[in-house]
Amino acid sequence: MTGFKLRGPITDIQVMATGRGIRILAKLRKLYGRGRWRKLKGFALVELPDGTVSRAELHWYDAHGIGRRDMKVKRLVR
Repeated sequence: MTGFKLRGPITDIQVMATGRGIRILAKLRKLYGRGRWRKLKGFALVELPDGTVSRAELHWYDAHGIGRRDMKVKRLVR
């Protein structure tokens, strides 16, 4: 799910994959440049397109000097 807004800090951040363990590493390098790419997950309050605010599990890619890219809501958490 895309089109959401973060409404709080991301907590419980975990690294899911690094370097060649990332399936779309070639795409990330082509779009954003070379970097030490990592796939991460964490939890945060998000505002969904319909206006509701909920806690969600987020997945995204990050590289030093480039920042967070392709953030998405993986699932809503109670």
